[in-house]
Amino acid sequence: MATEYELDEKDLKLIEMLASNARLTYTDMAKTLGISDVAVLKRVKKLESKVLKKYTIVVDPRKVGYKTISLTGIDVEPEKLFDVITKLKDNPSVKGLYLTTGDHPIISIIWAKDDDDLVRIHREISEINGVKRVCPAIVLRTLKEIELWFNVD
Repeated sequence: MATEYELDEKDLKLIEMLASNARLTYTDMAKTLGISDVAVLKRVKKLESKVLKKYTIVVDPRKVGYKTISLTGIDVEPEKLFDVITKLKDNPSVKGLYLTTGDHPIISIIWAKDDDDLVRIHREISEINGVKRVCPAIVLRTLKEIELWFNVD
């Protein structure tokens, strides 16, 4: 079981800076924090081992050919839940997958080339053994992204 890691103000500020721009140099972060770049390096390495899961980019799906985005709730037979999750993880159109409470035990983020492609993807999901119902919500416009989730203010 993982234990909670104690973050100080400098750690929190480092996380905020990395969330905003993971390409910042240690020197730039050091200047902002008023500490040495070696101290920043040590802190970042510690955060990477304890707190930070990964560095990534955020892609606008519509600008790379995915015209239809869906937040799709998936209802499943309880005894088949983890079998369905395994199949969904292997589907390249499923870009996000969440086990949830509430209306649907599984929520997925699906990128499709167009409406017909989304219908095909949803049909494939509905045919997975254990899936009872597929409940899509089409994303009309993204109002806020998850990339800058951390703010110490």
